[in-house]
Order: sequence, then structure tokens, then C-alpha cells
Amino acid sequence: MLTLAEIVAEQADMAPDDVEWLQDLVREGQIVADLSLADIAMWVRTKDGSWVAVALFRASTASTVFYRDIVGTRISDTWDKLVDECERRGTMVEPTEQIWFEETATLVRAIPIRRRGGANPIAVLTRHALVSDNLTNRQAKAFIESAEQIYSMIADGDFPDPSQRDSSKLGAPRASDGLIKLDRDGTVTYASPNALSSFNRMGYSAPMEGMGLAEVARLVGNTEELAANEMLPMVVSGRVPWQTDFKAGPIVIAVRGIPLTQSGERIGAILLLRDVTELRRQERELSSKNATIREIHHRVKNNLQTVASLLRIQSRRTKSTEVKDAIAQAMRRVESIAVVHDALATGLAQTVDFDEVAARVSPLAAEVAGTGGPTVRPTIEGTFGDLPSEFATPLAIVLTELITNAVEHGLKDVTDGTVTVRAERAADHLRVSVSDNGPGVDASTIGQGLGTQIIRTLVENELSATIAWSRGESGGTVVTIDIPLRYIAAAKGVK
Repeated sequence: MLTLAEIVAEQADMAPDDVEWLQDLVREGQIVADLSLADIAMWVRTKDGSWVAVALFRASTASTVFYRDIVGTRISDTWDKLVDECERRGTMVEPTEQIWFEETATLVRAIPIRRRGGANPIAVLTRHALVSDNLTNRQAKAFIESAEQIYSMIADGDFPDPSQRDSSKLGAPRASDGLIKLDRDGTVTYASPNALSSFNRMGYSAPMEGMGLAEVARLVGNTEELAANEMLPMVVSGRVPWQTDFKAGPIVIAVRGIPLTQSGERIGAILLLRDVTELRRQERELSSKNATIREIHHRVKNNLQTVASLLRIQSRRTKSTEVKDAIAQAMRRVESIAVVHDALATGLAQTVDFDEVAARVSPLAAEVAGTGGPTVRPTIEGTFGDLPSEFATPLAIVLTELITNAVEHGLKDVTDGTVTVRAERAADHLRVSVSDNGPGVDASTIGQGLGTQIIRTLVENELSATIAWSRGESGGTVVTIDIPLRYIAAAKGVK
């Protein structure tokens, strides 16, 4: 499925600001469709003079006209002339007769889309409603009246409001969740049954029509919370296009205000309400759990660093070179694991940016391994990407061991040694290679050391990967690890 931007780039010739405006309108499209009690399609003029559908919204408040998706398809002869006339006239156009679509009688209207400050339409909306739908009840009339006012704002370039571009969509109210209409002074002229139920749960059971909604909010809300939420009075009076939470006791209602304008003057507003009490409780629990997990990773990192410090103290107290080397290797492995936990402690996700981990463990391993010899600065090429923690930890240890081996053994007789770590990330695998410019691998020694045994065990058992040692084209040793990402995707959904 192509996005609006992709369809426009491929089939139309439109300025970036116009595309951004249409994308803002797409974000509001479902609300407009639900208020319209009808399906809505968005059409853009193509390079060859036709029209292509770039968005479609099916109303959740009424029967749908479009059982098949039309996004990305050219306009049919059924609506072509109507959309052409709407663009040419720059005004809303509605045929006096019904239009048949796939043996269904529909009522269609075309609405020009203008960008704020623009003179000519940049696209056209079409509203498609079933003739058979009985929309005579009071709620349906209030919804449609609200939609009509928004259509006029779309045609004038006053809707959508760009300030809502980055607003949170989590728990955003929908038309069916609850709707309140306000006049210019913030007085309630209509409240849907769901909106009345929301305020009833907060303790307000009296009729709302004719009341100032800001006054109702003061009657049921907590004084301290109302004082702390500076935006709430502005939102409930219909003065600003904003979304905020309204708390009354244990109940939390998300309130979104959409000011209605005519010729640039505010004539009222619609408020969308949604009971998000349970959603906010789950968010608090999730936030608490995430904070706990981060704290655990932080403490594990600190504990591992303490272990590394104890090993360092123990190393200083021994006079055996062999023991010192063994302790240094253990210390290096512990510190590699600590780096992964440090990365996990800084974020919410249980995935690690392994490029950051590699950048930290590579010089650490080379520095410890090269103590007493020439300084080696490993070079990292390519991208590892994000990895789940259960894969990042063994890979960090493996990378540490390979760099250590390259410095200690591959470059022990080289005065100007280099170590290169190369990562190649593809859709289905991650290939990691560690190479040096030493004399080359001795096949008879592979697998005899503890470090090599650790590497093989972690690569095969923890990463489900393969590993191979070889000589480089210009000499030196190359160790290549191939990690199939299907195992990672199966475990964590990481791509």
C-alpha cells in the first residue's frame, strides 16, 4: 500500500507544502468521516490531467459505500465531472440527484481543499453517503451539522490546524466516544449521550445544555488539578485547538477542542470526549515497570563494574603472570556485559543500539589486550543496527574476544597493527567480520584456547550463527560470523 506522499510523487506534481497540508488533513480524516456519517475520499490532480485517490476514510458511525479500497486508483467516470467542477469553481458542489455506485444509490458532495492563505484548491474531497440511511435523530443531525462546518473550514483553508501535527494520538477522542457542541460563548448547545455519560461518571447528572462547560468543569473537577492544567479552561470553552486530560476523582476524560470558524471568525466549537481512565492507569503501570526495568539494568551494570573492580584488585595482588592474564580476560568479559546493561538502562525498549556498544567495547578490548605493547585502535565499518538484549550480550562478548585475540595473537609481532570490525546488515542476516594485518592464522591453533571455545559456544548456541577463520586477501586473519536474523525476528520481532 502506497502512502499519500508516494502516490503524489509518482503521479502528481505538487509542492511540498501542499503535500504536508494534505497529510495534516489525512490525520483528521477519520474524525471528519465519522461526523459526516459518510465515507470520504481525497483526490489529487495527476500529471496527465486525471484524478487519483490518495486517501479513503470509512465512517465508523454509518454504513460504508466503499467495500473495496480505492486508494491509488484513478477516478471513475461517475465522479470525474463533479470533481472537475469543484476544482474549477473553487466551491462545494453537490448534484441534485443521487449517483449510483456499484448498484447502490449514493449522495455525493465535492469539497475543495485549500491550504491556509492559498487562493486555489490543491485537492478535492468527496463525501459519499447511502441514500437508504435514516439520519433523522438528533445526534445524527448534530454530527452532520458539525461536519458541514468543518467542510466550510476545509474549503476556506482553516482546517486542519497545523498546531495539532505533533499532538499525541494515544487515547485521542473519537466522534462516537462523546461530542459536545458549544456556541461562541462556550455554552453547551448539544451533548451526545456518551458525553453525558462521561460527566455523569464524574458526578454531574444535571442537564448540560444551556450551561457553560467551563462552569461544569469547575463543579466536578478538583480545584488543584484545574489550577495545574492551564490549558483545560481554554479547551472546554472551545477557544483553542488542543487536547488535554480532565480529571475528576478517579475518572480521567480526554478532551479535544476543535474551534469552528467562519470567514476567520470563531463561531463556536465542538469538543470530543473519551473516558481514558483505564488507559491512563495502564500507562502509569507501564511507565512504572519501565522505570523498574531501567533501574534493574542500572544496578546490574553497577554490580558488574564492582566485580570488574574486585578482579582488578585481585590481579594487582598476584605475582603470577598467568593468573594476571586470566583475571584480565575475565575482567574484560564482565565489562563487555556491563556495557550492554548500561545501554539498556538508558532506554525504554529491550533492544540495544549495537553500534554504540561496539564503539565502546572495541577500544576497551584493544586497550586491555595491548597492555605493554603497541597501541591498536580498532576501526568499525558498516552498521549493526538494533539487537535484542539476549543477542546483544553474547555478541558483545564475542566481539571483545575476537578483538583481544587479534591484538594479542594476530598482531603480537607487528609494530604497526590494525584491526577492522566490519558489519553488514541485510534484511535476513547480519554479517560481522574482524580482521587484522598480522602474519595470518595458524589453522592448527584454532579452537585450542579458552577464548576461542567461548566464542564458538556463544556464536553457535546463543546466536544460532556460524563462524569461520580464514586468511585475508592481503594477509592477516579474518574471522566472519553470519547471524540469521530470522531467529531474532521470531524471538522479538526485530527486523
